[in-house]
Amino acid sequence: MGIVDADTHVSESTHMWELFDREMYPRRPVVVKAPEDTLYGPRNAFWLIDGDIVPRPVGRRSYRLITPSATKLEETRGDIQLASRELTDVPARLRDMDKLGVDVQVIYPTLFLVYLTDDPVLDTALSRAYNRFLAGACAKSNGRLRWVIVPPLRSIEESVKELHWGKEHGAVGVFFRGLEGDKTLDSPSLFPVYQAANDLDLPICIHTGIGNADLLDLIDVERNHSFLASRVLPLVAFRDLVANKIPETFPKLRIGFIEASAGWVPFLVHILRRLIKEKWKYYSSSTDLFEDYRLFVACEADEDVPYLARYTGDGHLLIGSDYGHNDPSAERQLAATMRAREDTPAALVEKILGDNARRFYGI
Repeated sequence: MGIVDADTHVSESTHMWELFDREMYPRRPVVVKAPEDTLYGPRNAFWLIDGDIVPRPVGRRSYRLITPSATKLEETRGDIQLASRELTDVPARLRDMDKLGVDVQVIYPTLFLVYLTDDPVLDTALSRAYNRFLAGACAKSNGRLRWVIVPPLRSIEESVKELHWGKEHGAVGVFFRGLEGDKTLDSPSLFPVYQAANDLDLPICIHTGIGNADLLDLIDVERNHSFLASRVLPLVAFRDLVANKIPETFPKLRIGFIEASAGWVPFLVHILRRLIKEKWKYYSSSTDLFEDYRLFVACEADEDVPYLARYTGDGHLLIGSDYGHNDPSAERQLAATMRAREDTPAALVEKILGDNARRFYGI
């Protein structure tokens, strides 16, 4: 069936914002640049969104993204062509996939890894432009590029509309961060989105991301990287969703935890066992938990995969290359790396490289 790269990215470009709703067009993101001799150095271009610059690459409240591509740092990258990262040249991206031996890529956002606005009208305009751009680009790929809906969660009503539109236009999942503003993911206010996803056979894809901007008050990216504000939030979501038995309310809903590695699974299973104790029917079998609750986790190629599979079961681990990004979690040669492992049964490797992702995303 071929390899499914379960986690790749697009670098949002000015082409995307040309799809902004006309009445909101004056509020579209625009690129601003700084000289290279400022404290920003080669990270010298930003999106201006309602008076805020995104990203903030240095200092307090800082974080880094590969978008916009107009920075000196991104312009001089030699690993992936700009048009492939921005999805403005779909054939070029497909050629990259051929070189990497990948049949299908599932694409996640980059800009939306950050909480951008409290304004539901602007949130809706941003999400709509993103979703329409991704749908249009992926439609040119003969099914090899798949995309995940960005719902404007400041408006639940508009989010449900976007899920229906996305399903009609080839989407295979719904993007969430581990916190969404002031809401943890067990919040009943999000249930209409979960119900729509359940009914449309779209999984909830909980990706690392800064879902609560207040956490940035504690962060200097040079010292703290993205661990507190981004990396641990899918773990928080896992704990809250499982402890409050949310999957039992939505009996067909699949939930995945993406780009947070998988080594945390034994730890959180242990925490939940102690928390729920005798009242938890999965006390002795976490593999039953993953199967019954339809939970999936994206592992990394250098983790102790056989050990993790004892907790998740062989059918619930995925893997992604983080294609498009260039941070330490990227693993462009994921197929070769996984197949070279001597400690992992070949059948498990092939499930992780393809079968499990096809099952999770409904491909």
